[in-house]
Amino acid sequence: MSNAYPSTVLRRLLAHPRFEVLPTPSAEDQVRAHVPTEVTVTVTASPAKPLATTIDLTCRLAADGYDVVPHIAARMVSGRPELADLVARLTEAGVRKVFVPAGDAKEPAGTYIQSLDLLRDLKELGSPFAEVAITGYPETHPSIDDDVTVQAMWDKQDFASHIVSNMTFGDEHLAQWVERIRRRGILLPLYVGVPGPVERAKLLGMATKIGVGESMRFLAKQKGIFARIAGPGFATDAFVHRVAALAANDRLAIAGLHVFTFNQLEAAEAWRQRMLAEDGR
Repeated sequence: MSNAYPSTVLRRLLAHPRFEVLPTPSAEDQVRAHVPTEVTVTVTASPAKPLATTIDLTCRLAADGYDVVPHIAARMVSGRPELADLVARLTEAGVRKVFVPAGDAKEPAGTYIQSLDLLRDLKELGSPFAEVAITGYPETHPSIDDDVTVQAMWDKQDFASHIVSNMTFGDEHLAQWVERIRRRGILLPLYVGVPGPVERAKLLGMATKIGVGESMRFLAKQKGIFARIAGPGFATDAFVHRVAALAANDRLAIAGLHVFTFNQLEAAEAWRQRMLAEDGR
């Protein structure tokens, strides 16, 4: 695939990316130290931690002037009363964007079995957020067929403003998937999930911090992610250039990058600045 595209496309993708962080004890200080406020920060939700951990960090970062997107995992919310409380707290903190995955909780906390259930209640609560993201799976969900995940995006698009893809590695596979969902009539703007520049040892250390049980779920879900990211066959720079080439096609509606930082925020921001500087030369 040719990497020929206007320089403005790459700069657009790098100017205002989304950095995904895990709500570990050090995450807040890491964001403040290394992430400028023009970068949107998304805060994950894990069944190994209470959802309040995600919401607390979101509100603190919002108070510092960050554009923060909490992950409201549907299966971690007990029902509409709790959802209404979450909405009230987030809107009071000035949070205008949310990401609504189903979540990895083995058993739902209450009445929300899938993300569509929660999305419907958000609409009935008055659509309190300016942007609502849903999940896409170019790399295939580990336990759900591709046809089902594509249909789910179709079902949810009336409740959402854009799609955030899970982590993806191959531009040709990504292109085929985006073409497929556009043919299906799923036209929401897409943020492409890309792995940040990470070192294998640090990535393994991050997995340890997540916790043994959660690390096993993480590994099972990503199917060899460590080898693919940190091995010699993958380079974040080259992949992002190929995503930019795809984004030059307006019909694909690629709106930006969702960078999986694994909390290596200093390295992620240094990488972004280097890419911008190199593109400017």
